[in-house]
This record gives sequence, structure tokens and C-alpha cells, in this order.
Amino acid sequence: MSATVQSRSLLTEADKAELQKICGEAVRFDEPLAAYTSWKIGGPADAWISAESESQLAGVMRFCLRRKMPWFALGSGSNLLIGDGGIRGLVLRLAGDFTEIALRDDATHVTVQAGASASMALVTAKAASLGAIGIGSLAGIPGTVGGSLRMNAGTDFEMGDFVREVWVQSPSKPEPHAVSIQYFYRHTTLARDAIVSRVSLAFERGDPKTVREEMQSRLVRRKATQPIALPNAGSCFRNPEGDKAARLIEAVGAKGWREGGAEVSPLHANFINNVNGASAKDVAMLLARVRREVYDRLGVELQLEVHLVGVFTDE
Repeated sequence: MSATVQSRSLLTEADKAELQKICGEAVRFDEPLAAYTSWKIGGPADAWISAESESQLAGVMRFCLRRKMPWFALGSGSNLLIGDGGIRGLVLRLAGDFTEIALRDDATHVTVQAGASASMALVTAKAASLGAIGIGSLAGIPGTVGGSLRMNAGTDFEMGDFVREVWVQSPSKPEPHAVSIQYFYRHTTLARDAIVSRVSLAFERGDPKTVREEMQSRLVRRKATQPIALPNAGSCFRNPEGDKAARLIEAVGAKGWREGGAEVSPLHANFINNVNGASAKDVAMLLARVRREVYDRLGVELQLEVHLVGVFTDE
């Protein structure tokens, strides 16, 4: 990436030394983010931190409060577009303790305790093996527990239907603490300055064989109808009430449209694939073009489901 694309770092040399004291080898500076997103797009972070524990994350949160330093939590990078200019401040990825999963079952329920960075694919597979009814609604989500909670991911059931407790950390309250959250279609009331550390989920218990078969059927259908082999971020637009974004996009003939290296998927119109080294600008332009065409021709204003973060440039 050329130096003209990246904005000036917010970190001083003293900041870097302090972060190295807190995080050791877990911090890297001017780290390109493309490899950490499912779109394989994104400029550098001023600092990239892989937090291994709640205590280490608390130390980073205190640093952010003291320095008024902006930060962004990046999970699996499966639902966002990072600008070509990267992200100023800190980018946090939870690892270590935050990936742990513990399950408990009794005659009537299956309970899951998971760190925010635990894989949703692994959580759903483990819960299904114990007969967690409804887990199929969360199957195939290519993200982490924390990210799925923040956007209330799911299909006929959503993440919020199963959440029992959520623990978060923030600059103003760095130690893990429980919070109450309301859940809506593709968003929640989770505070913007809070990073999820742990989540507790509960499901009614059914027959494990039936639950596994139902989940497998969903995964097979997903594989047949979505371009999961190509770099993309899943569904780009929310479904309008009573309709499907993919149907509207297909109705205006947008399948196959291209901007640079980005293409509206010929298989699923609500996906944009990185087919040839696409930039964030390519994807953003294609999103805008699709949104404008659907509004001009059908009178429906599509709302983004993917999140755009960082510095977007004209290069």
C-alpha cells in the first residue's frame, strides 16, 4: 500500500512503548488488515492487538481511556468493509481465553458459555450434538460469538432469542461486567464503547439426532445458494420488511455488475464477491450503485447490513 493512502498514525512513540509494555508481542504496528477480513480488503491499523485475557484487555481499555484513543474490535471480519486507508487508533482481536467454549446439559436445557471470539461454527456444532433446539437458525454464520451478538445474527430465530447473560468491558469500566441488552433486527442496544468478552446462551433440549440432521440440511442449502467459496462479507443489505433484498437486486438486473475487482454475485444477488483484487473503493462504489438503482426503479431504499469502517480514499 502506498504511503499516500495511509493516514498519519495517531500513536506517538511513547504510546507504542506503553502498548508493548501492556501487550508484549501481541501488539503490531501499521499492520495490514486485509488478511483478517472475509472480503480480503483493508488498509493498515495503527496498532493491531491480539488480547489473550480479560486482564490484558482491561489494561488496553485503561490505556484508551487515559489517551482518549479510538479503538475498534475486529472479530472474524465477516461483516465489514475496511477502508483502503486503514483504521486509526487500535484494532483489537480477542484470542486465547476469549475463544473458549463450555457446554452443560440436563434433561430439559443445553447451556453454552462462550468467549466473544469463539467460532459460531464450533458453537453451533457442539450445541447441536447435545440436541439444542433452534441452533440451526445460527448455523452457517461465518463469524464469532461477539460479532453475532452485536448484530443479532440468525434466520428464523436470532441470537438474542437464546442469550441469557452478556459480559462486556469498556474504557470507562474495564473489568468484565454483566449488562442488559435489547435485541432488534440486525442490531442491539449494546453500547458502542463496550466490547463483549463472554456470552451465556440457553436452548431447550431435544433429540440430538434430529437437531443435527436439521442443521446439516440448512448448511447444505446454504452451500448450494450462496457463493461461500469466494471472498465476500455475506449479505450486504438488510431485508426490507416483507421482502428480500436479493430479490430486489436481481429484479433490477444487477447480478454480475462489476466495479474494478468487485462483482455482484451471479449466484446470490445480495452478495458482492472480491473476484480480482478488489479495493474498498470498488466495493463501496458497487454498493452505492446497487442501492441507487433499486431505489430509482423500485422505490425501495435498501439499508446496509455490512459495516463500513476506517478511512476510505479515492485511490
